[in-house]
Amino acid sequence: MTTTAKPSKLTLRAYQVGFGDCFLLTFHYPKAKSEADRQRHILIDFGSMQQPKGTPTGQMRRVAEHIRDVCGGEDGKLHIVVATHRHKDHISGFETDKKDETGQIIRGLRPDVVIQPWTEHPSAKEKAEGLLGLAANPARAFRAAPQAAHVAMLHDMNFVAEVISAEVSHLADKSKFRKTLDAHLLRQIDFFATDNKLSNPTAVENLNTMAKAKNRHYVNFGYKLKLSSVLPGVKVHVLGPPTIEQYPKVKGKRNEDEEEFWMLQQATSKAFWGAQAATGEKIREFVSGEGRLFPDASHFRGDHIPAHNRWFIRQMRSVRGEELLKIVRIMDNYMNNTSVILLFEVAGKKFLFPGDAQIENWEYALKDEKQKEKTRELLKDTFLYKVGHHGSRNATPQTLWKMFENKDEADGDPARLKTLMSTMKDNMHSGKGVNSEVPRKTLVTELRKNTDYHTTETAWKEGKICVELEIPL
Repeated sequence: MTTTAKPSKLTLRAYQVGFGDCFLLTFHYPKAKSEADRQRHILIDFGSMQQPKGTPTGQMRRVAEHIRDVCGGEDGKLHIVVATHRHKDHISGFETDKKDETGQIIRGLRPDVVIQPWTEHPSAKEKAEGLLGLAANPARAFRAAPQAAHVAMLHDMNFVAEVISAEVSHLADKSKFRKTLDAHLLRQIDFFATDNKLSNPTAVENLNTMAKAKNRHYVNFGYKLKLSSVLPGVKVHVLGPPTIEQYPKVKGKRNEDEEEFWMLQQATSKAFWGAQAATGEKIREFVSGEGRLFPDASHFRGDHIPAHNRWFIRQMRSVRGEELLKIVRIMDNYMNNTSVILLFEVAGKKFLFPGDAQIENWEYALKDEKQKEKTRELLKDTFLYKVGHHGSRNATPQTLWKMFENKDEADGDPARLKTLMSTMKDNMHSGKGVNSEVPRKTLVTELRKNTDYHTTETAWKEGKICVELEIPL
């Protein structure tokens, strides 16, 4: 296909993967000479953490097969894969060690290009490996190059999540005197720990080897993607994530921001996560039953625990559970801020896909003096917005929302802003009595009122595998 070709239509499919993301963009080129060139396919994320009750087994396999069928079957072609960040609910479908073989199915479509955040770059990982275990010499964390130190910290977080996942099993022990934690609290801790631990190394490896080395792009704000040979007539802008050098605050997460949030703690240092990881191995041995923290100390087990000590043990377990939840929520936010933010521009229409990017990721594009006006010009006439982080309160900043000029158009107006959300109710992001539910009710109300709103929950209710939108270009 010549690079001057232009698509005439976009078919956008948002797959029902429960709590996760999976989008297939198909650009149609009716004037292409060959049948193989008349469609170009982009897969943005493929993962899930949780399925709605009643979902039949094998849903992810069905999604993978549907993607394969759309792309042309066994001999079909997937042109671009985007993995916005490494959370399980965004990349678990790329795993190659699962019986449903979803990762093999996607790999079999021979993607030409794979796009990931800069934090996944092999050289960043290599530099990070030499910095792991920073607790032994915390000063090294601050002498090291900021990029490598940040990636090392993310790897430490992955390991800590593994340890916490094991500890959850220990805390959930159903023996007579150990069943003391609230079941919802335990499920929340396990949800976040599982999403953040590196239990999906085959997905990471698959993504890093799908395309030829020259066609693997590890992007940051302003990265120039040259995709005209693969995706003619479509311009792709990278609006995030910023690197540490571009915007140091991307390392953290604010607790509250009334100007930006839709109404955990402040980000901790690299040394903190190094210390957590350094102690994690001993804790993992202890909770797995392979070792004891104090092997020479006298101890009680099971029914031999003195009665006057049982209340104290239950209270300590409860406190530990709350602490673990705070830690895994912090990790979750760090990982979200590595999300790739892409804006597709074609035939005067713009399609915004920000993954799970939160306010710290967005701020460089939205508020930096050198960038904000350029960003405003790019985003003001956005045609479709994929709602960030399944509709959480700080992934659609008010500054971003106010930039969208077409959101207040009358219902039925073809220029009205379209919004698309992949989410599910009753997920583990919502704490009891906390106004941080996902999706955020106030945000959903605004989306329903002022945009043409679409959600994968509709597909679930109607028994469909995806929400499908046909958009003329």
